Amino acid sequence: MLELPFKLGIHPINWVGEDVKEHGESTTFEQIVDDIQALGLTGTEMGRKYPADPQVLKKALSAHGIQLVSQWKSVLFSDPAYRDQELRAYRAHAEFLSAMGASVISTCEVGGSLHFDPRRTPHEKEVLRLDDTAWHHLADGLNAAGAIAQEYGLKLTYHHHGGTAVEQPDEIDRLMAMTEPSLVYLLYDTGHAYYGGADPVAVLRKHYDRIAYIHLKDIRQDVLDSARADKADFITCIRKGVFTVPGDGCLDFAPIIQELLSRGYSGWTMIEGEQDPQLHPPYDYAKRSLEYIESLIHTERR
Repeated sequence: MLELPFKLGIHPINWVGEDVKEHGESTTFEQIVDDIQALGLTGTEMGRKYPADPQVLKKALSAHGIQLVSQWKSVLFSDPAYRDQELRAYRAHAEFLSAMGASVISTCEVGGSLHFDPRRTPHEKEVLRLDDTAWHHLADGLNAAGAIAQEYGLKLTYHHHGGTAVEQPDEIDRLMAMTEPSLVYLLYDTGHAYYGGADPVAVLRKHYDRIAYIHLKDIRQDVLDSARADKADFITCIRKGVFTVPGDGCLDFAPIIQELLSRGYSGWTMIEGEQDPQLHPPYDYAKRSLEYIESLIHTERR
């Protein structure tokens, strides 16, 4: 495999859906890590098929030469009634990731989300945007959680995410402006940036100094256009196949790779697809995506 300037791994969501539970339901942990090892990749995130016991998980990943890099953590800081319990849960999450030798906590506010906010009801149809008061509560909670992460040698990396109150370019900008740079970093996700209406290259350039973790994800433009015409929600978009791995969709990753190389990015980067593994075999798609990424790096280094 090509020697990379940054650390490259792959998310288990390529094999097992996190938001769409029927995707990969029969897939085993062993199959996922065997495939990751066969691909020559050395990093992964926590997945719902992974052993929850840190010692069991660490032994299994180590046997495959794989490092756990992060795990998603939903938070509900925009509502102050949840602040204390959310911070307690965040500390427990940080303890687990620290024990696993991870480096970042993928963190996402779920307040207002149609699918992830526990206060929403099934008949509702739209994401609720945050008002000014909720924004200030969110920023304050993230700063506090970021301080907890630092206690454990971790970085809070905020995941701007489709179907949430921080998905659009102005919302990413506002979150970065309102939070403390030394406590709150950015998880830059190419697919979610485009899904939220942003130019992924522009987001990368504008917020590079805050980026501590990256997800490389592609978009199927025809699926996105059709889903938007039908006013489909985020989960429906996933079921329709809006996301795929780099090189299989409409995004041009050449300027993204160029930017990362020129800036000397050396953190972790995850390949993501988040699609039905029955229709899109994860190993095959990942292998082609790796070849695509390597071709871009070769081109830039000439």
